[in-house]
Amino acid sequence: MDRHLEVEATLPVDADAAALVGRVWLPEEDGPAVVAVRGGELFDLTPLAPTVSLLLERPDRLALVREAPARRIGRLAEILANSRFDRRRHERPWLLAPADLQALKAAGVTFVRSLLERVIEERARGDASRAQAIRERLEAAIGGSLREVRPGSPEAARVKEHLLAEGLWSQYLEVGIGPDAEIFTKGQPMSAVGHGAEVGIHPRSTWNNPEPEVVLVVTSRGEIVGATLGNDVNLRDFEGRSALLLGKAKDNNASCAVGPFIRLIDERFDLDAVRSAELLMEVEGPDGFRLDGRSSMREISRDPTELVAQLIGPHHRYPDGALLFCGTMFAPTRDRDAPGMGFTHKLGDVVAIRADRLGTLVNRVTTCDRAEPWTFGVGALMRNLAGRGLLAGR
Repeated sequence: MDRHLEVEATLPVDADAAALVGRVWLPEEDGPAVVAVRGGELFDLTPLAPTVSLLLERPDRLALVREAPARRIGRLAEILANSRFDRRRHERPWLLAPADLQALKAAGVTFVRSLLERVIEERARGDASRAQAIRERLEAAIGGSLREVRPGSPEAARVKEHLLAEGLWSQYLEVGIGPDAEIFTKGQPMSAVGHGAEVGIHPRSTWNNPEPEVVLVVTSRGEIVGATLGNDVNLRDFEGRSALLLGKAKDNNASCAVGPFIRLIDERFDLDAVRSAELLMEVEGPDGFRLDGRSSMREISRDPTELVAQLIGPHHRYPDGALLFCGTMFAPTRDRDAPGMGFTHKLGDVVAIRADRLGTLVNRVTTCDRAEPWTFGVGALMRNLAGRGLLAGR
């Protein structure tokens, strides 16, 4: 885990050209700070914008991050070293997830490869031992027919009619190739964990996996102003038993990791850079198991702007903005233990997600009841900022 918490590993390959925003816990304030990364050091923007949400709403956000006078908090290398959950010294600053008041939302079933795995979960009723046989039958029957279909198109409607006739239609296919994307709540504002923290699996889950994703950063106006990395932990057994268990499968203590920083959209990093992002992921287990995976935004079924248009608009507002997980094509099928049982996490797995222009997000797996409890919510943040005199006149 340590190698992923080094500066060079954490930051984008072009970090010197990137406008990076994050959050740090300040022990002396008993609360968080909004920070900018400049030349390997972190600078406190909280007096200028007390929350990341407010910073991102400002038209001068790039100038603030790049050049506004700000107090130096410390060297990034030292703060990263203190961000590993099991080595944290509470008298020193550490990294938090780089979002605060924004809604945590996710788009599901946005890649054909993972779409088929969702259908498999449904038909297996959450039983991993049945997955391989179902996978082989579905791949033969519908795998090829979906790969070039544009969601919501007349061709997609014809595919739906065919699959209905064959008894192969699914609620996952409905949101995968139908006109309406699946947009759900991943977690509550401020519930995400950050770089170096533990990420949680429900203690009753026996079939689960990480989900490496690009996360869009969206303002209250529906403007995409940045991107970061996320791990949308997936409980395949819970969701496979019933889609009505989605809330229980997704919104748990420490079940959402985001970071390490938000990279702002600018002249060097635009939406096309997001559209072409290539995510690499590795899982290293305490049992010596290693799994490598990837997810390419080039293979997403719906454009990021379409997903955001279905998230926010006249039908739904997010006054503090939103983070939107874009989904993943990664769905591991490699056996870890018994043949035919596929992959599932073990406690102590280290999950690292990397994209060259967004950096690396690393977390260690535990169960939700063992992870650090989430106790500092929106109310605590408002009280803390007010006590520091940071809300006056805003």
